Amino acid sequence: MSDTLSHEVTLTDIARDRVKALFQAQGLAADVRLRIEVKLGGCAGFQYDLFPDEELGETDLVKDFEGLEVVVDQKSANYLVGATIDFEDTIMKQGLTIDNPNATGSCACGSSFN
Repeated sequence: MSDTLSHEVTLTDIARDRVKALFQAQGLAADVRLRIEVKLGGCAGFQYDLFPDEELGETDLVKDFEGLEVVVDQKSANYLVGATIDFEDTIMKQGLTIDNPNATGSCACGSSFN
């Protein structure tokens, strides 16, 4: 995998641990990766899609976070430079969050951006 290009997304330790635990609880293969994509949609223009993925395309960008690989396609990587994936666990919300310095705005629901 040394020939694989990397991306500029960061995954916090807590997010890594929670995703690994979730994948394990779901009985997913040890080599499953967390894929993040940026797609057209949502009320602000773009939305994030995060999901487990066993596939790896030739042009995918991969970064390893102590045993959890995060995969980003090249098109999405342009929107995610400097983004940080974290895990929020509050009384109001529990789940992954994305702090993206490239987003100029977001909708009230917090799941889409522009």
